[in-house]
Amino acid sequence: MSDKKTSKDAERDLLAPVSFDEFKKPTYEQWQAEVEKALKGGDFHKKMFTKTYEGITLQPIYTPALHGEKIPKGVYPGAGEFLRGTKASGYIKDSWGVSQYVDESFPKDANHASLYEIVKGGTIHNIRLDEATRHDQDVQVGAAVGIGGTSLSTMDDCRQLIERFNLKENPLYIETGASAAILLGMLAATVKGSKKQTSDLKGLVGADPIGVWAKDGTLHMSLDTAFDEMAHTVVWAKEQAPELKTVLVSGDVYANGGANDVQEVAYTLATAVCYVRQLAQRNIDIHTIANSMMFTFSLGANFFMEIAKLRALRVLWARIMEAFGAEEADRAVHVHGRTSAFTKTVYDPYVNLLRNTTQAFSGVVGGLNSLEVSPFDQPIRKADDFSRRIARNIQVMLQTEFELRQPVDPVGGSWYVETLAAELCEKIWAEFQTIESKGGIIAALKEGYPQAQVKAVLDERFKNLAFRKDVAVGNNMYANMTEELLDPKPENQETLRQKRVAQIEEYLASAEPDAVVKAQATLEAGTTEPGALIGLIELGALHKLTIRQIRKALDAGDIASETIESISAHRWTERFEALRMRTENYKQRTKDNVKVFLANMGPIPQHKPRADFSTGFFEVGAFEVIKNDGHETTADAAKAARESGADVVVICSTDDTYPELVPPLAKELKETMPHVTVILAGAPPKDLEPVYREAGVDDFISVRANCYEILNTLQDKKGM
Repeated sequence: MSDKKTSKDAERDLLAPVSFDEFKKPTYEQWQAEVEKALKGGDFHKKMFTKTYEGITLQPIYTPALHGEKIPKGVYPGAGEFLRGTKASGYIKDSWGVSQYVDESFPKDANHASLYEIVKGGTIHNIRLDEATRHDQDVQVGAAVGIGGTSLSTMDDCRQLIERFNLKENPLYIETGASAAILLGMLAATVKGSKKQTSDLKGLVGADPIGVWAKDGTLHMSLDTAFDEMAHTVVWAKEQAPELKTVLVSGDVYANGGANDVQEVAYTLATAVCYVRQLAQRNIDIHTIANSMMFTFSLGANFFMEIAKLRALRVLWARIMEAFGAEEADRAVHVHGRTSAFTKTVYDPYVNLLRNTTQAFSGVVGGLNSLEVSPFDQPIRKADDFSRRIARNIQVMLQTEFELRQPVDPVGGSWYVETLAAELCEKIWAEFQTIESKGGIIAALKEGYPQAQVKAVLDERFKNLAFRKDVAVGNNMYANMTEELLDPKPENQETLRQKRVAQIEEYLASAEPDAVVKAQATLEAGTTEPGALIGLIELGALHKLTIRQIRKALDAGDIASETIESISAHRWTERFEALRMRTENYKQRTKDNVKVFLANMGPIPQHKPRADFSTGFFEVGAFEVIKNDGHETTADAAKAARESGADVVVICSTDDTYPELVPPLAKELKETMPHVTVILAGAPPKDLEPVYREAGVDDFISVRANCYEILNTLQDKKGM
């Protein structure tokens, strides 16, 4: 027998089990002691614990000893409260839907763009409608064309929109506004006219009247009418298109308003509960209601929070539907996710690609059903082929290169994520109960409660950006002074309007006047037969009534909704963007700027740290920063400042040298440059601040300074 080792022997030795028994498992207290050493005197509880906008304090480490009880036992994907996902196989058998929206102004262009998306990896026809269409208006009453999406007005528009769509293979995703009835009727007539079956329709053609009401502050119909029409769409879809959902419950109005995740989910759940109750009052059973609903949520910047949010949502919705008497299969929530519009920036927009990637990643790991990655240039202009391709490819890479279809519930059992999800559940449920105690979401919105809560969080976000506790790369920190803004490529509204007017007038010219009048009268009379309204709308569409004409007929005798305080859409960097644009516009008009002279004192190692900090601070506002290699005396620095014609002089050196340098330099600057603003780089000790101010220092900049307020004040002083 040979005493030489075989390859199998070598492999066995190489892969021998590794034991960690030789290492002593440290206690939490021992770990904390080591961290405190690394902090070098820093406060452990201040440095290592992070409070979120949701009011949750993130721990520095999660352990089985401290958090093991949060891990649910005996819980499996596709069962129970669906904490671990609504499908037992996750994405292994069926991936999430790739749903890249198109927003071309004309339906034929939107059709071509959406078909191209499918060819290149998309699986869902996501058509974003323009504001006029979502409000059942068109150019004949002066509405704008293509603002925010595609303009639809006639049955011919619908034909152009869905021509060559494979409706059996690729679902639709269309948010219709306050009511889906008219568009659903037009699509049904279009599908039948093309010799296809309405049962081929799947996905979403859905309305969210409360979401629109919260966003706009009013509806062009009463809420009762909106709920009546919603009931018609649900019943019609059950009979004619069983795989089509017509009730949308969107959290976007709250997320885009600046809400935290607790508010977003709680108010959205309250809206969903309202829809369930309204539909039940109209004699629709809970099984039908459950299968008619789709939720849409924005995916924000806090990676693990977004994963936990989706897990908490599934649990809470399952509990709510159980309370309504739904069977287990009907308690599963269907979620469409989209990357956050709130976190997108106009400046340094390519960083939006990184935001998109992490947000999409969190949504997939969190277990959504379909995903929409918004193009990086979303806050600037309508997407083009390039920006849509990059957005779409993020999802394709997550599926094919990152292999995210393979693990089922990859965060299941994570002490951190499971704990976070449990804490979110508690907070969301508490806020949901607050809404219920006020009489539901409608009563709460009339009172203004959600609006006030969302605004408070928005103000906190703006404040943290102003003080640069939160960092938006390229905006409140690390501004790129050589950046050229992307071309917004504005559409010529007059050209669009003329073209749309001609299209609609040509379409209406072939209508039979008597048939139009008869169809309008039929619509005005209405119907109480469940689902029959969609058939009446089909008839109107076949007789060439436009969406606006159908809405006018349906609204006969109806009243508008009550007006409430709206929740306006924002972006977290909008104030810093406005600040910088204000400077750039002023520069373009006057060829002038706020000139900031750095009074660098002493050799480079002495002043450089604070000179660099000051440069970054003022370049956020696109101010002109005048740099130098330092001055030996205060007289030299004052002379150079005068010769520069500066509006602002920033004294840069060290805390140790300031007591000797600042009083004479600030005094001379104020005496020889009476209109200059003198700023000291660094936070002074309490006992020296009055001394420096008395010498002529107007303000101080440091990591604790309100960057936005200081820059805004300097712009005001300059007369921008």
